[in-house]
Amino acid sequence: MADKKTLRVRQTGSPIRRNETQRKTLVGLGLNKLGRERELEDTPSIRGMISKVGHLVEVIEG
Repeated sequence: MADKKTLRVRQTGSPIRRNETQRKTLVGLGLNKLGRERELEDTPSIRGMISKVGHLVEVIEG
């Protein structure tokens, strides 16, 4: 079995005063509080979500 590549994503910015779509994207990534981290599968859809809120998150490839 091939190992799935994952991304570690940490929320570094607040969704306050941001568009509703950016807030929903953070929730879709499993992030909703500062400092929260998630390990997500590296797929094109996840990459697109991360690029949409790139100013609010930090990515640690793993």
